[in-house]
Amino acid sequence: MFNWAKQQLANVAGTQEPEYGPEACQPVGKQQGDPSYTELNRADLKWKTIDWTNVETQTFYFYTEGGHVGFLQVIYSNVAGLRVTCQFNCKIFFQNNEKPAVWSSDPLENYGFDEDQYSFYADGVSLELSEDGNSYTIKSATNDNSLVNVKVTKAAPGFVGGKNGTTTYGTDPKAPWGSMYHAFWPRCNVEGAVITKEGEIDLKGRGTFIHALQGMKPHHAAARWNFSNFHSATYSAILMEYTTPASYGNTLVRVGGIATDGKLLFAGTGAEAKHTEAKQDSDNDWPEPTAITYNWSGKSEDGKDVSAEISGNVNRWDRVDVMAEVPGFVKAIVATAAGTKPYIYQLSSKPTIEVKVGEETKKEEGVMFAEATFIS
Repeated sequence: MFNWAKQQLANVAGTQEPEYGPEACQPVGKQQGDPSYTELNRADLKWKTIDWTNVETQTFYFYTEGGHVGFLQVIYSNVAGLRVTCQFNCKIFFQNNEKPAVWSSDPLENYGFDEDQYSFYADGVSLELSEDGNSYTIKSATNDNSLVNVKVTKAAPGFVGGKNGTTTYGTDPKAPWGSMYHAFWPRCNVEGAVITKEGEIDLKGRGTFIHALQGMKPHHAAARWNFSNFHSATYSAILMEYTTPASYGNTLVRVGGIATDGKLLFAGTGAEAKHTEAKQDSDNDWPEPTAITYNWSGKSEDGKDVSAEISGNVNRWDRVDVMAEVPGFVKAIVATAAGTKPYIYQLSSKPTIEVKVGEETKKEEGVMFAEATFIS
C-alpha cells in the first residue's frame, strides 16, 4: 500500500519516483510463455484513448523516391484525466539537407473517432483506416505550408513484440500503474503529396507506421530512447529501444523486426542499439551520438537463425528541444520533474544493412532515419 501511495503522489505531482527496482518493470516479450511477436490484425489498430495521463500517437514515416525523409503524426494526450489535447505534426527533411526542413505542428479542435475507434477526425484533419485494415489515408489542411493528402499501404505483416506489445510498470504485475505499447507496420508503400508554399512534394516511396501509447508520464516511463528505421529495395528494419529511469532499475526494453515485401523475416525483442562514438553537446551536456550500431537477431518462421546489422556514422538532421518545441501538454506533464531536460537528436545516414538468414548473407544499401532521445 505504501508503494502505491508514493506512486500516486508521483503521478499527480510529476515528481521523480522512488526506486522500486527492476522487478517493478515487466518488459514486453519477456514474460513466461510470451511469443517473440504477435501479428497484427485490424482489431489491433484501434485508438486506446485511456482515461489517465498518457500520450498516444500514430506516426507515418516516409522515404520518398526523390530522396526526402519525414513523418506525419497525430498526437492524442490526456493530462491527469482532466484535459485532452490533440496535435497534427508534419516534418520533411530534404535530400542531403539541401534546404531547411518543413516543420508544422498544429493544435486540433473538435477531435473525434469513428464508432469503432479505428479512424481519427478533427477540424481540417482526417486519418482513416481502410475497411480491409491494410491502408491509412491521411489528410490535413491545418497549415498552409503543409497541406497533406497521403495514403500508406501495408506491404508486409504488422506486429507487436511479445503477446500484446505492452511493457507494464508496477510492483504488482497483475495491477500495473503504468504501461508502454508499440505496434508496427515495418514496411509500407506510400503515395500522395504534401503541398508547401514552395510547391508540391511527391511522397511516393516506402514507409513505416507506428502506433504508440505511453500510459504514464513520459519521464517516468523512460530516461533514454533509441529508434531506427531503415529502408532499402529489399529490406525494411525497425528498432525501438528505451531505458527506464533508476526507479525501475535502468531496465532495457527492446523490440524490432526485419521485413521484406509480404513477409516478416524476424520480429521480437532480439534487437539492440549501441552508440559507438559520441561528442558532448555543449548546449545541454548530452552525449550526441556520431556513430551507432544496430543489431537484430532471432528466428524466422521456418526456424532459421536470422540476424542483421547496420553500423556506421550518423549525421544530425535536427536537435529538438522538447520543452521548447512540442505542444503544451508535454510541458504540463514534465514541468515539475527535477533533472528532466528532454532532447531528441534526429539523425540520418545511407548505410548498408547486412542480413543473414540461415547460411545465406546479403548486403544492401538504403536510407535510415534514427532518433536518440535523452530525457533524464
